[in-house]
Amino acid sequence: MKVAIYGSGAVGGYFGARLLKAGIDVSVVARGDHLKAIQEHGIHICGVSGDFVVQPSIATEDPRDIGKVDLVIVAVKAWQIPLILNGLKQLVGKESIVLPLQNGIETPAQLAEALGKEAVLIGLCQISAQISAPGIIQHVGIEPYLAFGEFDNQPTARLIQLRQLFESAGLHAEIPSDIHAALWDKFLFIASVGALAAVTRAPLGVIREIPQTRTLLEQLMHEIYQVACANGINLSEAVISRRMDFIDRSPYQTMPSMARDVMDGKPSELDALIGAVLRFGGAKNVATPLSRALYACLLPQEKLARQKQNIPF
Repeated sequence: MKVAIYGSGAVGGYFGARLLKAGIDVSVVARGDHLKAIQEHGIHICGVSGDFVVQPSIATEDPRDIGKVDLVIVAVKAWQIPLILNGLKQLVGKESIVLPLQNGIETPAQLAEALGKEAVLIGLCQISAQISAPGIIQHVGIEPYLAFGEFDNQPTARLIQLRQLFESAGLHAEIPSDIHAALWDKFLFIASVGALAAVTRAPLGVIREIPQTRTLLEQLMHEIYQVACANGINLSEAVISRRMDFIDRSPYQTMPSMARDVMDGKPSELDALIGAVLRFGGAKNVATPLSRALYACLLPQEKLARQKQNIPF
């Protein structure tokens, strides 16, 4: 299978490198100093899952250099999706599979509208990783995990093929019986911890050990759970205690990517996460006061970050 990773930062670069290490033909789309380092020295993975270096088949800023592939893993930030649609079309042929791994719940529908629903899967991943230097990706914690499914939850042959592909690289991959529930399960977690860590500028270890922030986190999760239920998502309320247990077992210094971006003055996934809570809650008349307050607190800095890069918001 010929694979392209569109967005080879911490997440895309890590999964692409694992596939490359397994002998799979992988090309990457990246940019800037990170791209230059990959072209010259390959992708260097370090951290809790080991230390190794791999060289992509092609590393480029222009998807036309790669051409049509069998699988496109879309790993840019959710807010970047509208900016890459033309580039994605250069990679997608009649039989291509497009697997989005963004935080949030709206990307699969956005890609399906632009590329055709038959090409796109619903996907998600979990990993804590970061670019420590151009070309170097540090796996900080959390066992790498992927899940994917069809919009209608049918167990198609291409899902089995993808699971086998990732398992051949030693990655944990699942085909949930309800991919929509799985997506909202992660969304409930990442939206709540991302927003609260961004506002407090504190890692998960600090948030979970202070009673006031721990309670606020649980209340925020419950608010998002109510939005999910109102939108017909089949989630058990036990998702909150399960996610809190996951947080309690996470490395103390874990900092969600959204919080890192806010702290660095970069555009973040605020709108794709908390903004989506407000949109989906508003559509079903579900009150979301905590999400609304966090969104308001983070919005000024988000607008400043977008203005610096001339990105509409």
